[in-house]
Amino acid sequence: MARVLIRGGRLLDPAAGRDEAADLLLQDGRVAAVGRGMEAQGAEQVDASGCWVMPGFVDLHAHLREPGQEYKEDIASGGRAAVAGGFTSVACMANTAPVNDDPAVTDYILDRARQDSPARIYPIAAATKGLRGEVMSEMSALVDAGAVAFSDDGKTIMDSGVQRRVLEYSRLVERPVMVHAEDCGLVRGGVVNEGAVSTRLGLPGNPAVAEVVHVARDLMLAELTGAHLHVAHVSTAGAVELLREARARGVHVTAEVTPHHLALSDEAALGYDANTKMAPPLRSAADVAACQQGLADGVLDAIATDHAPHAVHEKEVEFTAAPPGVIGFETALAVVLELVRAGRLTPLQLAAALSSNPARILQLEAGRLARGDPGDVTLVDPERRWRYDPAKGHSKSRNSPWAGREFTGRVVVTLVAGELVFHADRGVLHP
Repeated sequence: MARVLIRGGRLLDPAAGRDEAADLLLQDGRVAAVGRGMEAQGAEQVDASGCWVMPGFVDLHAHLREPGQEYKEDIASGGRAAVAGGFTSVACMANTAPVNDDPAVTDYILDRARQDSPARIYPIAAATKGLRGEVMSEMSALVDAGAVAFSDDGKTIMDSGVQRRVLEYSRLVERPVMVHAEDCGLVRGGVVNEGAVSTRLGLPGNPAVAEVVHVARDLMLAELTGAHLHVAHVSTAGAVELLREARARGVHVTAEVTPHHLALSDEAALGYDANTKMAPPLRSAADVAACQQGLADGVLDAIATDHAPHAVHEKEVEFTAAPPGVIGFETALAVVLELVRAGRLTPLQLAAALSSNPARILQLEAGRLARGDPGDVTLVDPERRWRYDPAKGHSKSRNSPWAGREFTGRVVVTLVAGELVFHADRGVLHP
């Protein structure tokens, strides 16, 4: 493997608490040395002047659609979009067709990833068979096949007895259970946040309490079982407060928040643009502020994209008929970088939320830049100005609420195992 010397950058390694000017030498796919004024004869030189040198981002919540819905996305296109956004590791959800509730599906995903993806891909298996919330999946066999967590994301396990058993058995395989926390009886077809905006739009509302009630239930079950509960895409102030209290009690819980729930309120949906339809929906400005504070306080551990591609014809319909979800790999860094500019997060906190924390949650060898760690590196130019055009992106789908948006701050280089896989001026450097 090539030797690569990344010189002149600002090294942000949250796992080691490092925020300093330093060079980084990669060799044989791993970090060989870290220091200042380094020389490495014969190494490929990467000028990181003006850039942040960060551990490769880890996305613990994405939908790659393969197998079964490759017209929306596949592992190859999703992997290319991921590295273009600085994500070197991606955990993909189980709502494929067929559902990833069988080791054969897990094997297929990993095989396709080895052949086609420039990013490392980690399958998340279904918690229940067919995502029906009735019968547990074969957790042990799925872990043996390579599953890193369990989730019925996109659907909620409404039966509390089933959820208890899922949590209990997850302790035996030592993997987290990631929950989509929405009470279906309260949601009842709601497509936007219940409140003034839903009234103005004349659309059915999804109340914030639907999330809060379900988070409360799952926290109590996690406390009962001692299992590792992970709450996906937190969107409400009430859920943030419940998580804060649970962590203070010692409940083994982690949580994530998406860039769109950190940056957009439900008012973004006032134009009836289906690219602002998510699940959970965009919430009130007060909920957005609470999620930002929860991330700053460490109550919310990680930023996850919930990258959810849909074809143009699926989104260009009436708001109520469109599927929820947006793509997010290539815009995530730029969106959340605004929190650093606003003084809500430090650069090191941002690096932790994008790399070391999600790696810790999924028990991955990632998110660190000490000697011997994997050579997965993301370079960010925090001052680079650019305009996002999803039609020129690497995903097969275009469903983004950020289309046409001008951003400041961009991923400019991504390396996986010491190999250059993305350069902002040259594109994705992978078949």
